[in-house]
Amino acid sequence: MPDASAVTAAVLDDMREESDELDLLVAGLSATEWSAPTPAQGWTVAHQIAHLNWTDEVALTAATEPDAFAAEVEKALAAPRTFVDEAAEEAVTALTPEALLVEWREGRARLQEALRAAPAGTKLPWYGPPMSIASMATARLMETWAHGQDIADALGVTRKPTARLRHVARIGVRARDYAYFVRGLEPPAEPFRVELRAGDGESHAYGPEDAAQRVTGPLLDFCLLVTQRAHRDDLAVEAAGADADRWLDIAQAFAGPAGPGRPRKTDR
Repeated sequence: MPDASAVTAAVLDDMREESDELDLLVAGLSATEWSAPTPAQGWTVAHQIAHLNWTDEVALTAATEPDAFAAEVEKALAAPRTFVDEAAEEAVTALTPEALLVEWREGRARLQEALRAAPAGTKLPWYGPPMSIASMATARLMETWAHGQDIADALGVTRKPTARLRHVARIGVRARDYAYFVRGLEPPAEPFRVELRAGDGESHAYGPEDAAQRVTGPLLDFCLLVTQRAHRDDLAVEAAGADADRWLDIAQAFAGPAGPGRPRKTDR
């Protein structure tokens, strides 16, 4: 069985690589491109990077100043549906794209350093249950990939799927019950089997092999589904069983209120 510290280090490596890849996409953008609207309503490319920078900063606070992070949670509870937008807008208003890029680079480097220095077994406070270092790194990778997809869509860029998508899929599967709870629904009692195919032919499976309800499809499509970057009808993800079918309508890998999702391509 892999050593836990080695697994954590590998996830942190993947988290860094995901950010570095997005950095390459935005580093040479013009002022007009930074202001380009993305599929997230009201958010430009700059808002997307501002949000990633802000989330890295609060993750760093959770890792290094848990008492100060508790104050961030109170802010979120006071305005659960607006605090994320407000943080992004504040940064976009205050910083030029060049300054924002520098802040994002420096902030994610500090977060990497803090997470790598945390003792084994550390649990970090978060907006939901406390998270292990590996789980925090996985969540940051997932969000970086998802917001990177928004930016790619805004710029008309098609990104090549990488092996890092397995982290996004894993957190999407693990967050199954959360998608129900955040909507005030009771999650199904039985586990599902999720079987996904990567573009290179590799397969990824989660849940018991003999589960009665199943989800199957391309790894990329499943990741787009659980991060709500595409409408289910535009993806090749399929469900067998009524509960599994319902889950695909509400699945979300991210914390916070239920997301609005994206419209069908035909409705845009």
